Amino acid sequence: MKLIIAIAHERDKHKLGDALLQNGLTFTKLGSTGGFLRQGNVTVLIGVEDDDTARVMDIIKGACRSSEEFVNLSGPAAGIPALGTFDPHPIRVEAGGAVAFVLKVDSFERF
Repeated sequence: MKLIIAIAHERDKHKLGDALLQNGLTFTKLGSTGGFLRQGNVTVLIGVEDDDTARVMDIIKGACRSSEEFVNLSGPAAGIPALGTFDPHPIRVEAGGAVAFVLKVDSFERF
């Protein structure tokens, strides 16, 4: 058995949840916050048999797409040494999509 931990952008949470349910998969959904852009994420825990791992990964890929966004950064993150200053030139970053971890599960019990 495997545990898939998928971290997806908040805008994809409904699409991901619907896709998993349509494929007969149960999951646990946790709210989370991202790092670099501090945007909302959802963390989904999915327990699957070993043979279903590739299928679930394909479902996640299909539901969670990355896109380019423009953001304005201030302070050290933008390479600006003075605190509180603002760089008026937005930079292009890739946002969204998903990150998935697959872990081996030694035992699973439902109570």
